[in-house]
Amino acid sequence: MVQIIWSEKSKNDLKDIYDFIAKNSKYYAAKTVTTLKNRTTILKTYKEIGKIVPEFEMETIRELIEGNYRIVYQIADSDRVEIVSVFHASRDMKNAKLMDNE
Repeated sequence: MVQIIWSEKSKNDLKDIYDFIAKNSKYYAAKTVTTLKNRTTILKTYKEIGKIVPEFEMETIRELIEGNYRIVYQIADSDRVEIVSVFHASRDMKNAKLMDNE
């Protein structure tokens, strides 16, 4: 079974999503973050299920779509994937800081 690691950037992304939605509803903010986290559990069994991110065209950088959000992950090795970013699909990924070290 594949281990899922959440980068600091992706954890901050979830916090920002929560904070933004919580301005109107803490209930829906929590529900959205939980849904996003739950979406990634499929990667434990099927790490290549996500489509290759078109902006990068790299086999190891993929994404899952959940509602209006893109969950970008990198296949690190055969036993581990790293969630690198979570953001609203309306944002331009080419201008977004995707990785912690960028």
